[in-house]
Amino acid sequence: MEDSQLDDWTPDPTEDHSPESSDERARRRVVEIAQDARFCMITSAADDGALHARPMTPQQVNDDLEAWFFISRSSDQAGDLAARPDVNLSFDGSSDWLSVAGRATLVDDRSKVREMWNPVVGAWFPDGPDDPDVLLLRVEAESAEYWKAPGGRLASLLSFVKAKTTGESLDGDRGTVELDSRSRV
Repeated sequence: MEDSQLDDWTPDPTEDHSPESSDERARRRVVEIAQDARFCMITSAADDGALHARPMTPQQVNDDLEAWFFISRSSDQAGDLAARPDVNLSFDGSSDWLSVAGRATLVDDRSKVREMWNPVVGAWFPDGPDDPDVLLLRVEAESAEYWKAPGGRLASLLSFVKAKTTGESLDGDRGTVELDSRSRV
């Protein structure tokens, strides 16, 4: 037996072992859904008030639910966001959905563009990270709401069948998180 196997396990005193509140659980879930998503729909308003939803790939989503995307400076979407920064991000997971209300900011920062650049982005911006048309879009979340079906697709299907045959409502989890991004420093 190795010495490492004889060592006693000692809990990390810096870890928080208190039970998670429902607000903390909801916040963790919305962050997990957003961080796991490969795509989302960003909905913004045009000059005439019409809503436009466009698919985009989040490059980074941090624990405060601040999401970063690449965007073309010359796009209608960038013009809409500069004039009307209120947006909604819609994420779809395998058995969960997330809606995030937030405020968008166009960021022209070459060092941040280079930091986030990856080969996939080059498909939309073939002139590379120094192309002056390349901007970053930062969305700071103000609130989020999620819906989660129990146990994945198969369990969701079974829950649906059960609800239809018994007349009971469909089981699932949902939550709302208020994130006051305007008060962040």
